[in-house]
Amino acid sequence: MDYTNARIGVLGAGAIGAFYGVLLARAGADVHFLLRSDFVAAREQGLVIEHAEQGELTLNPAQVYQSAADMPPCDIVLVCNKTTNNAEMAPLINQVAAPSAAVVLLQNGYAVEDELRAQLPADRHLLAGLCFICVHRKAPARVCHQAYGGLNLAYHSGPAADGAALAKALSTRFKAAAIDSHVLPDVTTARWQKLVWNIPYNGLSVLLDASTGELMADADSRALIAQMMAEVMAGAAACGASLPADLVAKMLAATERMPDYFPSMYHDYAQQRPLELAAIYAAPLKAAIGNGVNMPQVQMLLNCLRFKTQAED
Repeated sequence: MDYTNARIGVLGAGAIGAFYGVLLARAGADVHFLLRSDFVAAREQGLVIEHAEQGELTLNPAQVYQSAADMPPCDIVLVCNKTTNNAEMAPLINQVAAPSAAVVLLQNGYAVEDELRAQLPADRHLLAGLCFICVHRKAPARVCHQAYGGLNLAYHSGPAADGAALAKALSTRFKAAAIDSHVLPDVTTARWQKLVWNIPYNGLSVLLDASTGELMADADSRALIAQMMAEVMAGAAACGASLPADLVAKMLAATERMPDYFPSMYHDYAQQRPLELAAIYAAPLKAAIGNGVNMPQVQMLLNCLRFKTQAED
């Protein structure tokens, strides 16, 4: 499919949704945003990205909505909410997604597509979207971008005879908006690759009240991160993911190069929002154990997060 003139819907225009949506819109795409708490600010001042390289980028006016029922049918739907809200997302997606639309989950975690697939019509394409970016919501309708911005894709399911070709067509659309994008061979590999970074840094930032720079500067916490990454790599291999042997070294090096950063789970905890414990920790742990591999340090991290938040995943 040719997505050159596709209408794009962004569900959940927080940091991730606003960042990619604004870049796409400024590159000429027809982008429509579903917001709630930021709706008034976005309607009055537009959406603003404080971009690390490009300076302040403003989309004003922005096509913003409070109700999915008011949005036009969209050919590409970017689902950018937290996985803790997924129970309510299927009806919204089905209201917005045009027939044969591509639904892309820009979410963290493992197997997040599986539960949603059963709630979508058979003619919708479902893809994993893996964001490699340092970005956070600074104020209503204002996002601070610190580094990176890649968006990789993997086809999960749908009517496409060649899912990789459809993912490549979407990737080409993102590249046209100066978004670095690549197609990954399968969803399992894509999800585990992101978890190698997300599992240690997200949880440890909450438990230790520390940024990535602080975690990397301390020899003990840095060693613990590397050990957890190795556990995740073993779990990934047991589940059939083909990750490069040097991935841990590359991720540690990339983290050392990035600006000091507080991961998304840190911001969720600071703002007393539910943490994505089920998607980022419980689901991959269950999958790894089911394939004969234990991840004891990751399990301990999850147990500590449950204790700290008194949460059930």
